[in-house]
Amino acid sequence: MTLNEILRYTQNDTPFFHHCEGLRMTMSNKRTVKEIGMKIDLHIHTKTCSDGNLSIEEVFQEAKNRKITLISITDHDSIDCQERAIALARQYGISYITGVELNVTFHYPNEGEAISLDFLGYQFDIGNQELKNKLQLIKEHREIRARQILEKLNAEFDKEGIERFTEKDLKNIQDSVDGVFGRPHIANYLIEKRIVKDKQEAFDKYLVKCDVPKYPLSLAEASKLIRNAGGILVHAHPNDPNGTSLVSITHDLAEQTKIIEEYMLEYIDGVECWHSRNDVKTTMHYIEFAKKHGLLMTGGSDCHQKPMLMGTVVIPDWVAAQFRR
Repeated sequence: MTLNEILRYTQNDTPFFHHCEGLRMTMSNKRTVKEIGMKIDLHIHTKTCSDGNLSIEEVFQEAKNRKITLISITDHDSIDCQERAIALARQYGISYITGVELNVTFHYPNEGEAISLDFLGYQFDIGNQELKNKLQLIKEHREIRARQILEKLNAEFDKEGIERFTEKDLKNIQDSVDGVFGRPHIANYLIEKRIVKDKQEAFDKYLVKCDVPKYPLSLAEASKLIRNAGGILVHAHPNDPNGTSLVSITHDLAEQTKIIEEYMLEYIDGVECWHSRNDVKTTMHYIEFAKKHGLLMTGGSDCHQKPMLMGTVVIPDWVAAQFRR
């Protein structure tokens, strides 16, 4: 099935046109998806508050240049950029939905160990204190985790005769972090010190074996946090072959959605059907699944600006209308 066929297939009877201020939508029964020509990207990371390569200001400038109509900044476990994002969206005339990507520890009964999955929170109140407190706790845990990873790295360095990382190295890494501290920042430092040649080698040689568990946020807790803040929770990139996804359990799409049906449906409000690493089969499967269960359908590039993928995933206009209040 071609991209245009997907758009025609998923389009409901009443397409929508989205006004560019806030989230006001006006209905139009005469325009087709092609005629309206919205650009939507609801999955973007920044350097300012996460692991992207552009600051939040640069992200919005790029979004404007690419004529993106509706976006959401979904930094990892952080909403520190949301207030600035709302202001920039107003400045550039881009519609905006508050967003965050939460990493969840998922306990699948048939697996011996818990697996890591990502979920997107949207349209929540950025001033919600419960959400802010939990994300602050997760941030503090990330910094403790980074120190523990460095300790494991030093054990590997001892075996290889490489000079150990010191407190000065830890401070250098921390100083390089604009947003949330994570393994990609350690990988960058390994490259800078010429211990590895690129991020892939950093992870393959060191950061996988030296990993330390992330903060154990359960799906039930993530759902409660986002919903109590007035938002919705969406399962992110469930079939991402290169990311944090159900692929770690099974590559079979039917088995993936069976897992969601049995263990996740009560906690989620939607699923990310369009993603930069989806093939057509994956997108179609999750569209059917979302329709079957009355779930919201979202999409985005998951852009970290290396490469620059913002606005390259074609998403039907009516996706925006799901966020009307």
